[in-house]
Parts: sequence; structure tokens; C-alpha cells
Amino acid sequence: MIKISPSILACDFARMGEEIARVDKFSDYLHVDVMDGIFVPNISFGMPVIKSIRKVTDIVFDVHLMIERPERYIDEFAKLGSDIITIHYESTKDPAAVLKMIREKGKKAGISIKPGTDVSVLFPLLPLCDLVLVMTVEPGFGGQKFMHDMMDKVSVLRNIVEKENYNIEIEVDGGINAETAAIVANAGANVLVAGASVFAAEDAQKAISDMREAAEKAYKY
Repeated sequence: MIKISPSILACDFARMGEEIARVDKFSDYLHVDVMDGIFVPNISFGMPVIKSIRKVTDIVFDVHLMIERPERYIDEFAKLGSDIITIHYESTKDPAAVLKMIREKGKKAGISIKPGTDVSVLFPLLPLCDLVLVMTVEPGFGGQKFMHDMMDKVSVLRNIVEKENYNIEIEVDGGINAETAAIVANAGANVLVAGASVFAAEDAQKAISDMREAAEKAYKY
């Protein structure tokens, strides 16, 4: 099943509540990128914003922590209403411990890797994961060009998930639109993060529908 997770990093921050209302009835998740300016060269928003927007929607919060030592804040992000909490393999000395911590809070645990990180580092962690996020751009800024060579990672992960019968969603983030949606779904991704292609669209519902339709036609798992 294909799921769409619009990224509020691309929305109009001055109208965030309205922007979320444009998409939440047509989306499966809402992607929230938390950046600290250290792990990635950008600063986005943090816990106060999540607390505020949790009041205006019941949609699943797909929270992507692009921060150093995320273990320091798992409890707070869980309490504020995050449903899925994804950390980066590269951001902590013991990713397995952080994934366990997330699950202990009753939340779904995700792991992500930067484009330059070999996908094999994730293999031992898969039993602790509910979601794996493959970045198809360098993390930190929206609007970057889609990296086609990341599809090998998606295919490798999908093959392992199917072979081992893991209950893991495979998510992609970066440069996703109706065209690239089919590419990532064909490789095995079933959760698509889309920013500018949704929030910059005059008709966000149609943009989401077009992506979903393209991905569902290409998804064969």
C-alpha cells in the first residue's frame, strides 16, 4: 500500500495550520523534519512547533530527527505526539539503543541513512525498525534534485524485508513528484515524502492523488 507523507518543511510557515489543513485529509502521514544546524547545515523547527500543530490535526506525525545525539530528546518528542520517530544512523554512537528507546515509548521506530552511507550498515538494525528512510537528496534543504542512484538501496532493502518477512515500511525523501513517485515505488518504496511538489501546487489534493496513482501503478510488492 502506497502512503504519502507531505513534508511541512516546504509549507508556508506563516500559515502552517492552514497548510496542514490543505493536505491532512488526503495524506497518510505528515512529515516533520527536525534539524539542529549541527548534524545537517540547516535549522528548521523543534518541539514547540510539533506541540502546536498536534492540536490542529489527528494525522500520523512522521518525525524525522536530523539532529546530533537524538537519544537526548526521544522522551520529549514522544510526549508531544510524534507517532513515528526516525533517527539517523550517523547521528548517534548506538543507534540500536535509540531505536529500542523509541519503541519503549510506544512509538514506531525509524532509521535513516545519508546518500553516502552504505545500506549494509542497516542490516543488523532491521529487527528493531518499523520504517527505513532512504534519502534521495542530501539532508538539510528542500528542493534538491532527485538522486536516481539511491534506488539500488531501496531495492536491496525491499528484497530483505520481503525475504525475512519484516513488517517494515520503506520510505524515500527528496525530489518526489508524480514522475519520481513511480521510480521509487518500482524500486520498492511504499512511503513517499513530498515537499514542494505538494505545498507549491495550486491543488494539493490533485498533486497527492497524481503521486499516489503513479506509485500504485509501479509498486509490485
